[in-house]
Amino acid sequence: MKYYKYLIILLFISLYSCIGDDIVEDFVEPQLRFITALDTIGIDETIQLQVQFFNNVGRAEDTEVSWSSSNDNIAIISEDGLLWAREKGEVIISATINYEGEAIRVEKVIAVDEETIEVPNERMGSLRSTSSYALKGDFVLTSTETGVNLAFGEDYETDDVLPGLYIYLTNNPSTVNDALVIGEVTTFKGVHNYEIDDVAINDYSHVLYFCKPFNVKVGDGVFE
Repeated sequence: MKYYKYLIILLFISLYSCIGDDIVEDFVEPQLRFITALDTIGIDETIQLQVQFFNNVGRAEDTEVSWSSSNDNIAIISEDGLLWAREKGEVIISATINYEGEAIRVEKVIAVDEETIEVPNERMGSLRSTSSYALKGDFVLTSTETGVNLAFGEDYETDDVLPGLYIYLTNNPSTVNDALVIGEVTTFKGVHNYEIDDVAINDYSHVLYFCKPFNVKVGDGVFE
């Protein structure tokens, strides 16, 4: 009988340390994000710009977008987000939505030059522990022909004592609701990567580590 009592106590301690002080609400700041990767467009060329809105729990929502250009002589943007480059220079393209009575805006500086230059499809970040367990390391997200590749470097490390540790992509680092499950963590130190199909490079804002059996957070990392 005493054995089971001690076992329960140890389980409680383990669970508590996994939770740490990271019990938070699911709220995140609503965000409007550019999906189109573009820094430079060629004169007389056109390109369709796209943004995606994520609400106060990090869930994608369709919403009406208003577009504007800071200088129509350099580039004009239509009400549907079609950008037409007219002459050399720099222009600020703004996208605005209304959400719960407030305007949310995102801006992007675009140069007009002789030719269109594609932006390297790459985003980086660093892991942090939000519990008593180790979690650290830099990561890079790159586009592939079928989706994205999430790669971790030599400085990556996490504890191998957690039962059911899983990795996710998410727009809300407080919960696994609406998160994309990458899989169970099987590499706990050093270089490794995940190939993830049918995901675009700007679809998610965070990497998330959770103890799946207890549904509690271990740590996260934000894409810059």
